[in-house]
Amino acid sequence: MNLQDRADIIDLCTRMMWSVDTHDWETFETVFAPKVTLDFTSFWGGEPDVVTPPDVTKAWAPLFAEFEATQHLLGNHLVETDGDRGTLTAAFHSTHRRSDPYGDPLWTIGGNYRFEVLRIDGTWKIEKVVMTATWGQGNTDVVKAARGA
Repeated sequence: MNLQDRADIIDLCTRMMWSVDTHDWETFETVFAPKVTLDFTSFWGGEPDVVTPPDVTKAWAPLFAEFEATQHLLGNHLVETDGDRGTLTAAFHSTHRRSDPYGDPLWTIGGNYRFEVLRIDGTWKIEKVVMTATWGQGNTDVVKAARGA
């Protein structure tokens, strides 16, 4: 495996998470291919969405604005490449903080992410994100309130 590709793919997926936590939506949109599949069905149910980068920002920016802070961490990176396609599988740990007068202000979730990436004009882009939640701790109402549920 090309070590530069490995480093670039890890950086790309980390940049996605960093951009969410810092609300840097301009950078956030640059990590994706023109169409991206988002699969968060392990937690939310439903079906995966196929959207454009501006669609993701339009949905996520107001949601994450509702939190006082978030921190999305990726680790234990496993990278595979085959030409201009690649996959990063990583463990994740995400904490969300939102004041709640009736409960704990924190909700933390963990599990695994699988990012499918594609090299477009020499630059790696994310074309699919699959989040598999395996555990959670804290107040899930923090997220429900942020979603307006």
